[in-house]
Amino acid sequence: MKQARWLVVAAALACTAAAQERRNWFDDPFVQVTAALPGCPVPAPPGMTEEEMRAEAHVRAQHGTSCYRVGRCRLPNSYLYDKELIPRVAQYLRMDGRFDDTSVWVVGERRLVTLMGCVRTREQAEQMEKAVLLVDDVMAWPIS
Repeated sequence: MKQARWLVVAAALACTAAAQERRNWFDDPFVQVTAALPGCPVPAPPGMTEEEMRAEAHVRAQHGTSCYRVGRCRLPNSYLYDKELIPRVAQYLRMDGRFDDTSVWVVGERRLVTLMGCVRTREQAEQMEKAVLLVDDVMAWPIS
């Protein structure tokens, strides 16, 4: 009898662990752009639990529709830009030449580009941020 109870508890724990697994449910782009600094820690890729994904799904479905409806945006959803935008950002940063001595990853979510990794100087990080804003369709974070 004790063994049967243990199996039920083990099955419940396995279900809880699976439910808390973090995945990139929406396939948000995440690419390494440069890899020149050894020892730079790899940032965590985009991910969320299944519960978080369900809560986020409606918001994602609606994001950017008003922008498209009034003719200010070319695609009906902000997330539709990311799969082609992030490779262009990566290409632009690689071709620039100023960032060859960095180790940087790029993630995209609704036209917002996040740079993560290691650079040599604060000035280099600022230059990289400014360079990314020059790529078509990148949305700038509001500055407060």
